[in-house]
Amino acid sequence: MSILAIRPASECLWDEVSLGEVMLRLDPGDARIHTARSFTVWEGGGEYNVARGLRRCFGLRTALVSAFTDNPVGRLLEDLILQGGVDMRHVVWRPFDGLGREARNGLNFTERGFGVRGAVGCSDRGHTAASQLKPGDVDWEAVFRREGARWFHCGGIFAAIGEHTPEVALEAMQCAKANGTVVSYDLNFRPSLWKAYGGSRRAIEVNRSLAPFIDVMIGNEEDFTKAFGFEVPDLDEHCSKLDPANFRKMIARAVAEFPNLKAVATTLRAVKTATVNDWGAILYAGGEYCEAKLRPGLEILDRVGGGDSFASGLIYGFLAGKGPAEAVEYGAAHGALAMTTPGDTSMATRAEVEALVKGGSARVQR
Repeated sequence: MSILAIRPASECLWDEVSLGEVMLRLDPGDARIHTARSFTVWEGGGEYNVARGLRRCFGLRTALVSAFTDNPVGRLLEDLILQGGVDMRHVVWRPFDGLGREARNGLNFTERGFGVRGAVGCSDRGHTAASQLKPGDVDWEAVFRREGARWFHCGGIFAAIGEHTPEVALEAMQCAKANGTVVSYDLNFRPSLWKAYGGSRRAIEVNRSLAPFIDVMIGNEEDFTKAFGFEVPDLDEHCSKLDPANFRKMIARAVAEFPNLKAVATTLRAVKTATVNDWGAILYAGGEYCEAKLRPGLEILDRVGGGDSFASGLIYGFLAGKGPAEAVEYGAAHGALAMTTPGDTSMATRAEVEALVKGGSARVQR
């Protein structure tokens, strides 16, 4: 028997729906942001990346709920998203005032890092259309009742970007739960986003108010301490080693306090250099802990979005009816593959993920 009560695909238009902001990612490639003369453009956003991975890698039916400003930059985002196959019918389009005083589209300048030089992100996302979403802007009854969705995903990035976005997330979760949709949430703590809204204290307040409506929670040690209010002894803030024991302590506290949590998961990452990490994952589900195969010395091209791809692989595992042990392996394998290509989103195929889950290697395929 599955630990999650997932609606049959035949009853729903959507396998998964994500609520979140999507920004243009401007990537200087091998250069630095402050010295670049050209940038490659991608689209990306923590919650959206999950929907795109589920659509492009795993072939599921996914939709995005967000807001954009209707100008050429917004339409570029639309073009990139549609290339990824994610449905946009529930995106709210705001009029452009000519300058972006009222609403604009967000930009995210991101360096991949290399060796001892870590990845760097510089966001330009103030006053964006998505950050101004308010309760009542989205017809959630259409999404979850009339169309139907098997899974809903949101996260701490969306909850942090605007004054009313936590209320929008809560509104969506309550409607999802009322219509039998599984709800997942990635704590995804970003200090820079919460700074203007009360910092870690406010993040804890918001995330704990949403927790009673969440079935599957995703977060690392920093997320649980700074965005959920748990103190963990001997936390390795420099991420130089993997310690599943710390995460098990946090899971025990979370499930004791919020028994509605049916699964809690995290990636386990030890940062050796920007381009070499030890990589693993752990999942608590059905009263048991499942650890994915550890991949020491994983070589990384672009680490941004690796956690989101872990989430989409994990969600695919559950939606496909796989057990917890196999689901966390799908998550870890998909996250590992996503970090071998540029951009925030996955370029992996399901066949590649399944081969890696089964122990496949990087041998040339002809």
